[in-house]
Amino acid sequence: MATTLLSVHHFLPSQRREKIGYLSALNSFCGQVAFAPSFSLRQIARSHGNRLVVRSVVGRKVKSRETVIPEPDYRIPIVLLGIAGGLVYTDNLIPAVPAGLLGLLLLFQTTRVRFVFDDEALEVRIGDQLQESGENVFVGGKNRWKYSTFVNWEFWWPNFPILVYFKETQTKPEGQIHFFPIIFNGKQLYDAMVERAGPSKTSGPR
Repeated sequence: MATTLLSVHHFLPSQRREKIGYLSALNSFCGQVAFAPSFSLRQIARSHGNRLVVRSVVGRKVKSRETVIPEPDYRIPIVLLGIAGGLVYTDNLIPAVPAGLLGLLLLFQTTRVRFVFDDEALEVRIGDQLQESGENVFVGGKNRWKYSTFVNWEFWWPNFPILVYFKETQTKPEGQIHFFPIIFNGKQLYDAMVERAGPSKTSGPR
């Protein structure tokens, strides 16, 4: 359209030139805005006799998906602490210690660790204020992975989910595997994973 405006510029009266100059500036501005991610802008020009009419059609903003944060689930740490208590009661102190320590660790983590499913990625955050969790202590990088990089994911075991596994190519091209204890509502976690990362190959909701 800018080319069209320039071609007729010299054949119009001075008053018309001012209007066309204004329209040229407007078109340049709109050409830049059209590529903004929040909306699209299209210029439609028609001539009506000696008038040039410009219409701007603004597209609707694409609605992003709602952020999902599965609720904490204390079943696994409670079961582990119950096992540890039973082992202590039967004088099996050696296996009771690791079971009890793991139960306490998961109990603490359940109160603070959150899985946040936003519009484009899964992120691990800390506390009710959803503070950043920092770098991953095992493989490095931020604890945030885009759904588009997920290769596969699974629940072990769907009837009583204990571990969630997923593999992504964001951390390294050949793929990085992650395991997390399911200290969240298993159904909410499963539904969020299916919606954002696609269906699992073998897991199913129970």
